[in-house]
Amino acid sequence: MQAQERVLQTNPLNLKPEVRAAYDRFYTLDYDGALHRFQKVQQAHPDDPMAADYVLETVLFHQLYNLGLLDTTLYAHDGFLSGKHPVTEDKAFTAHIEDLSNRAIHLAEQQLRENPKNVDALYARGWSKSLHATYVGLVQRSFISALRLALQARNDNDHVLEIDPNYVDAELVVGVHQYVVGSLPFAIKMLAGLAGIRGNKEKGLALLRHDGKYGVTTSVEARTALALFLRREAEYDEAAEWNDSLKRQYPHNFLFWLEAANLQKDAGHAQEAIVLYRSLLDQSRHAGYFTNAHLEQAWYGLADTLRGQRDSAGSVDAFEHALAQPTISPDLKRRAQLGIGMEYDLLGKREEAEAAYRDVLALGESDQASDARRYLKEPYKG
Repeated sequence: MQAQERVLQTNPLNLKPEVRAAYDRFYTLDYDGALHRFQKVQQAHPDDPMAADYVLETVLFHQLYNLGLLDTTLYAHDGFLSGKHPVTEDKAFTAHIEDLSNRAIHLAEQQLRENPKNVDALYARGWSKSLHATYVGLVQRSFISALRLALQARNDNDHVLEIDPNYVDAELVVGVHQYVVGSLPFAIKMLAGLAGIRGNKEKGLALLRHDGKYGVTTSVEARTALALFLRREAEYDEAAEWNDSLKRQYPHNFLFWLEAANLQKDAGHAQEAIVLYRSLLDQSRHAGYFTNAHLEQAWYGLADTLRGQRDSAGSVDAFEHALAQPTISPDLKRRAQLGIGMEYDLLGKREEAEAAYRDVLALGESDQASDARRYLKEPYKG
């Protein structure tokens, strides 16, 4: 009964059928369908900052998905601040995100002036700032600014939990912030501590586990974060359990299928991963099963796994399929081209390898270009 009471502590707007229907579209990656529904909710509730947050969240995640930044492999191994996933910032889109965030914050602060303990307004303001921090960190790559925004978001959510410990959705931002700050390299963590930014990985994971079970609007996000963070901690079995719960709930979400395969690959279960990647790709041939699938990520994961199994011919074929996808990002394109060159070298096909390395160089300067330049001088030998 106590758990049930915690589930119900939320902004009443979150429980409305039209909001749940919009989130169903959001979690199948139908961002256009979700945005249309959330905009109608916002029109019906123009003074509710949570309604403004729905629109901000959908616009933001649609852009992150288009940029390839929802591929968890980018964050599973590298540090959150040291990971190399360059993107080109669209200044007009940045201004749009700032406008949407400021709108939600303005509405929340209007309500907070009337009642400083309005947990719905505090939560909505914190959620807006956390979404903005995500954009600043992942797209603008301005990590200090992102950490500052994230700290403001955490403070709002901490305040929510102080006023009403049953407002379980507030555990998401606090849990993510605790884990991410707790995972920073020691030197950066020390600097963050001097600025009052502190975190603890285990506390963060505990909050996310609770929110994953009981959250009203944040259960999916909490479970997604858990699968990623536990993957980073090499706790692959628990990570897979959380991801499988998401895949069962939203079987048409491409990213949950992809994560299932990625987890098996990282766990060292290559054959299981290969089966899962191929199952995803086979499922994608059923028209309409996945909405807006970025199949290049699955082909790349398959290629990388086959490379680890020393199946160079199969790896080249999968890399080439990745390159053929119209949604492939410049970063993944460079990595796939380099992979093709390396595998051709292992196959003894030097001319094909050199052509692939030159294709990498034609895409501009990058870490992959540096490797390609080196392998043009001396063949890759594994």
